[in-house]
Amino acid sequence: MIPNVLTVAGSDSGGGAGIQADLKTMLALGVHGMSVVTAVTAQNSLGVQGAWELPVEAVRAQYRSVVDDIGVQAVKTGMLASAELVEAVAELLAGTDAPAVVDPVGVSKHGDSLLAASALDSVRTKLLPVATVATPNLDEVAQLTGVRVESEEELRRAAAAVLAYGPRWVLIKGGHLPGDAVDLLTDGSEEHWLRAPRHDNRHTHGTGCTLASAIASGLAKGRSVPEAVTAAKEYVTGAVAAGFALGGGIGPVDHGWRFRAGS
Repeated sequence: MIPNVLTVAGSDSGGGAGIQADLKTMLALGVHGMSVVTAVTAQNSLGVQGAWELPVEAVRAQYRSVVDDIGVQAVKTGMLASAELVEAVAELLAGTDAPAVVDPVGVSKHGDSLLAASALDSVRTKLLPVATVATPNLDEVAQLTGVRVESEEELRRAAAAVLAYGPRWVLIKGGHLPGDAVDLLTDGSEEHWLRAPRHDNRHTHGTGCTLASAIASGLAKGRSVPEAVTAAKEYVTGAVAAGFALGGGIGPVDHGWRFRAGS
């Protein structure tokens, strides 16, 4: 059977990030993608022009509808917008027997806020403790822990600060540092350093969503966390290299790069 993976995230009308990126990633990696929409954004290559979160009862109903009938082998979370939604989703994840990949989305690629400041404490105390893997970038690490990373050597300190909130594993994404794209995956005792060449391509919209969804897809297939993250890093590196112009701003990564590479 094809593994089922559920994304709980916001909609990106431009198709480069959010649930659109998640579902494209899941299709590319051979799993069945399903979605719980938490918010609707008016968004394009230039930025986010508007965002409207859904009521908690609508999010809970979507989740129960999918999980109770179809079942899931992994869940991925993205934009959750408010403290109320963060807490509701955390409660749902705690009651689901499947690995959870938490992408603690705080701001968009363009710097637009996608999480209310009042929700940060709920992410720390409710959502991160139920995460199998948390995947913050350096801005999100600073937002959640106050730790600011300026060099590769400081990634360990960032990881320890996030692990203190309770996720089983944390993947600190060092893509904003100079040099190669270096990420650190650790559970506090075991360490995996993932390196990839940095591609000179500004069209990287959706990178974080894509990576988290790729990890969830790997976990749904029964891979270990290190195996799933390593495979996801490889997939995302190719997607970034193939990122393309769209509209007048930052274009998306290419979720179908492997299909096109073989054509």
